[in-house]
Amino acid sequence: MKSPVCDMFDIEFPLIAFTHCRDVVVEVSKAGGLGVLGAAGYNAENLEIELNWIDEHIDGKPYGVDLIAPTSMATTDDTTAEETLDMVPDEHRDFARGILAQHNIDTADVYQNQTGTPGGFLTPKRAGNIIDVAFSHPIKLIANALGVPPRYMLDMAKERGVVAAALIGAKEHAVKQVEAGVELLIAAGTEAGGHCGEVSTMVLVPEVIDAIKDYGTPVLAAGGIITGRQMAACMAMGAAGVWTGSVWLTTTEAETSPVIKEKYVAASSRQTVRSQARTGKYSRQLRSPWTDAWEGEDAPDPLAMPLQSLVSEPPLAKVTKLAEGGHEGARHLATSFVGQGVGLINSIQTTRQVVYEFMEDFIEANERLRKVIGE
Repeated sequence: MKSPVCDMFDIEFPLIAFTHCRDVVVEVSKAGGLGVLGAAGYNAENLEIELNWIDEHIDGKPYGVDLIAPTSMATTDDTTAEETLDMVPDEHRDFARGILAQHNIDTADVYQNQTGTPGGFLTPKRAGNIIDVAFSHPIKLIANALGVPPRYMLDMAKERGVVAAALIGAKEHAVKQVEAGVELLIAAGTEAGGHCGEVSTMVLVPEVIDAIKDYGTPVLAAGGIITGRQMAACMAMGAAGVWTGSVWLTTTEAETSPVIKEKYVAASSRQTVRSQARTGKYSRQLRSPWTDAWEGEDAPDPLAMPLQSLVSEPPLAKVTKLAEGGHEGARHLATSFVGQGVGLINSIQTTRQVVYEFMEDFIEANERLRKVIGE
């Protein structure tokens, strides 16, 4: 295909797959797209293990790494684990315990042995360690999911010939990113799973493309994209390809809990919610009694990142584990990040099947368009 993204990464099809599963990374890249490993949640040692495995199995195909180095957080490198835990009000933990108790879940051990270092969000020092590990491997892309990438990351990317990318949810951020040195923008609409803004993909993509038209920086469309025909529509608007996430959560290779996979397959596009209650910043996730409770009038206001994760992640981890064991209350509460495109996911397939269906659907969409314009 004639796309600048294909030229950037020497790939056949401009389908970029964000995933926390190394097997999905490998399968997408081998099938002609580009797999990107979400490094959130890994420390430097564990990321090294994951990337070594990818290097050994990907047969020299290109891949990337995505991390979360937000521009503002409630903690710093100097904040100790004990100080971080002390910053979390008892009110928030008590509220979370109350939700579980209402669904017959014992809460005595929910917050035992907390470390005060929630995975996923990187302070400058932690980000530097993760970035060093990433660049010690033959990655072709490195992306930051929240805000302008750290200067250290941008400089190393330029020095090593790695494409530096960033996700944005508003056109105002586009020029700032490009002027900082970002070479690939991902315009993520509000339909997206995980952290997202308020503007829909259909509106955001052309807004961003227009905002940076004088810079020549390629833009990937993201947010609710599950099919090749959606990909074709985004590329008709000027996108150079698509960045996808939710569609890989139900693949056979994905490490998503079987209980969550079942809920995804059964869900409609209206069964997601955008809330600050999971991480402290707005993110989209599957709606459940857990998310409903945090939207109630009696719920405490979400804490700043990363403190809210210290409230939400321990109980949700317990909920998922109990749900897998058949606990009915836990099954109702179970939730995880996913976009509105979940309504288009109707079965569990292999990763390669998903890639090939994207390709076929994309071709069919373009054939329909040619008929419309009379070619």
